[in-house]
Amino acid sequence: MDTQDLLKEVRKIEIKSRGLSNQIFAGEYHSAFKGRGMAFSEVREYQPGDEIRTIDWNVTARFNHPFIKVFEEEREMTVMLLIDVSGSEDFGTSRKLKQQVILELSAVLAFSAIKNNDKVGVIFFSDKIEKFIVPKKGSAHILTIIRELIHFKPESQGTNLAEALKYLTSVIKKRCTAFLITDFIDDGFEDALKIANKKHDIVGLRIIDERESNLPKIGIIPVKDNESGEILWVDSSNQKVQKEYQLRARKHDAKIRDVLAKSGVDCAHVNTKESYVRPLINLFKQRERKR
Repeated sequence: MDTQDLLKEVRKIEIKSRGLSNQIFAGEYHSAFKGRGMAFSEVREYQPGDEIRTIDWNVTARFNHPFIKVFEEEREMTVMLLIDVSGSEDFGTSRKLKQQVILELSAVLAFSAIKNNDKVGVIFFSDKIEKFIVPKKGSAHILTIIRELIHFKPESQGTNLAEALKYLTSVIKKRCTAFLITDFIDDGFEDALKIANKKHDIVGLRIIDERESNLPKIGIIPVKDNESGEILWVDSSNQKVQKEYQLRARKHDAKIRDVLAKSGVDCAHVNTKESYVRPLINLFKQRERKR
């Protein structure tokens, strides 16, 4: 992709993502992802019904009249996007590839965060840390992130979720909200997820494709593992093969949902054949109800 084509693609993603952020997600995001606590704002005269605990005794003594401290929510947060760039994301049999859905989701979240004056950073990962973008504010920073999302080429094709989560806990010292955007095709990340979610607020965005759970009945077909490069020939019309494929997919799905639930991680499951708008809004509303 040359520079001119890249700029066109960035602009297209910017227009769509900024529009969704402004029209749909901004308010939901604000309610679902609140700041770290309360910060002192000002003092005002005591009014009936105010909590006695909020009385500012120094000001009260000075003016011989009760005054209370007024606090405001600290809105500013750090938002991290942990983006899976492994080979399994280069897959899709419906409307879009997984990586295209990840691109748009990441852009929408980034614009929503910036609109709420939050810092945004990115960790690109495969089976290693591919790139780290330091959290910053501003639209220019978001456009830099989008350019990286479009242009970035990973060095590795494998997946290691534990490595990404461990890196997050080591590089981001203060509590942040971290969106883990992946298809969760990996094992052995349970402990790292639990530890990371104790230090930070981890939110899962799982990208799935219908062909990962159901094979089309079209005879003998080559099936390629995009991470290992291995190709297997499978008789997709064979009833036994169909059942085994579906059973393995259901077991994996149940395992992922169980791991997320036990780790206390909220997650939206986004199918490539459908719009991601509804799952994202449902996730935001779910978090708002829990607060």
